[in-house]
Amino acid sequence: MDSIGIKIMKIGLSILLLLCLADMPYGYYQLVRFIALVCFAILAYQANERGSQTEMIIYASLALLFQPIFKIPLGRLLWNVVDVIVALGLLLSIFIRAKEKEE
Repeated sequence: MDSIGIKIMKIGLSILLLLCLADMPYGYYQLVRFIALVCFAILAYQANERGSQTEMIIYASLALLFQPIFKIPLGRLLWNVVDVIVALGLLLSIFIRAKEKEE
């Protein structure tokens, strides 16, 4: 996946995570968990290919956290905090990567 595809995926996933703050049907949260699993697995693979071990571990951990099979019961409030932090982290990673490429 190219750089633009990764950016689009991060932005799209961030939007989906932030929409989890709204009162959505339960099926939406299940869909977001599945999409997050796939996206974080792709991001972990990409980070591993670049040799960025720290990023790979972070994305693999997020894939495990969001996976829909063995749910981690954090409660709605804590999940909202996690969703916001992860969404902001994804958006921030776009700008950090762009700045690194400029230098």
